Amino acid sequence: MNRWTTARITQTQSSSAPSGGQRTQRNKERCRSNTQKKEVEEEGGQGFGKERKETVPRASCQTMCPAQELRERESQNRLHHFEVVPGTEAFRKPSGDPLRAVKEYSRPAAGKDAAKPSDLRLPDVLLRTVCYLIDEIVGSPSPHPWTEVYSFVFDRLRSVKQDMIIQRLSGKDCVAILERTVRFHIYASYRLCGEPLRIYDPRINDTHLQEYLSWLFDCYKTGAGPYPNQEEFQALGLLYNLGSSAATQHVLELPVRLRQTPSVKLALAISQAFLAGNPVRLLRLAQKLDFLQACALHRHLVTCRRHLLLIYSHGFSSRNCRFPLDRLARLSSLEAPLAAGLCRAYGVEVNQHNQVVFSKSAFAEPAQGRLECKLYHGIVSEKERGLAVKSIIHGCS
Repeated sequence: MNRWTTARITQTQSSSAPSGGQRTQRNKERCRSNTQKKEVEEEGGQGFGKERKETVPRASCQTMCPAQELRERESQNRLHHFEVVPGTEAFRKPSGDPLRAVKEYSRPAAGKDAAKPSDLRLPDVLLRTVCYLIDEIVGSPSPHPWTEVYSFVFDRLRSVKQDMIIQRLSGKDCVAILERTVRFHIYASYRLCGEPLRIYDPRINDTHLQEYLSWLFDCYKTGAGPYPNQEEFQALGLLYNLGSSAATQHVLELPVRLRQTPSVKLALAISQAFLAGNPVRLLRLAQKLDFLQACALHRHLVTCRRHLLLIYSHGFSSRNCRFPLDRLARLSSLEAPLAAGLCRAYGVEVNQHNQVVFSKSAFAEPAQGRLECKLYHGIVSEKERGLAVKSIIHGCS
């Protein structure tokens, strides 16, 4: 876990801590840090950038799922329906398809050899596995709910990460896998926003995404390169972690050639607008983002628009002042009906003449569950038109 991930967790938790709860907050941070460290160690390594004394295991498995695991899961009826031979789904024990089965994630058990060569997939097989998950599962036109797709792919990508850590995989294959994985998690954070926690937990998705980003940036820093997609991911990392001083510092320490690229310059401008408390400028700049960049930014849009309404509630707080709703809608990058709904959620009055009546005393936080983030995704969804999901995650959009 590098300093960026640690700083991000600290900042996020501190901003939400109640007044006077500093000791409790520090305990929570320490607990989460220990939990994440334990998870990385369980998955086969002591950290992404640290060398260990023992010999690096040699992988020999050339299929997406080791043959022994496929036999075991088939006999125990533990195959996912994405992995069975078509036409056998209704059988008491469906047959496993070696061309569709993918090694599942499992925590190392006592006495179990997690580094067994026949269970470890070769680097090119790991990359082929990730491409299969994107092309045939994520990008499939099948009618399966996307929450089910996400659950399956999340688990199988976690297994890929486990194999990578055990082998201490590095180089271009490692970067190619991590880049696709980061895109998947960023897209999922937008696609599944607002889903019930029992089927999608944004905090778990965030935890894994931050780990993948940290590992990817370590690869960029220590690898031989060149890495043609580095500009894209440095911008995505900053947009996703908007407001994080550690993320901003990381970008400012990049070589000048990277800081001056269009994507990174735009992300820095948006970050500066966010830190300066200028939501109007932020939303105007956000119009220039591509779809995946907008997905990375989307989780900050509610905060940004709340800040806009709060500023205007103080700046235009007057009994005789009326602010045109259509103008507020343009400033907040929303349709007029949604802008009106957002105002009412925060206690801001919209009269029958479509005029906003700002009052600093009337501004209030919405009741839990009243403000649905996904209703206000227009600035993101309009950029998705005509794009195929698998192209987005492969970086071909």
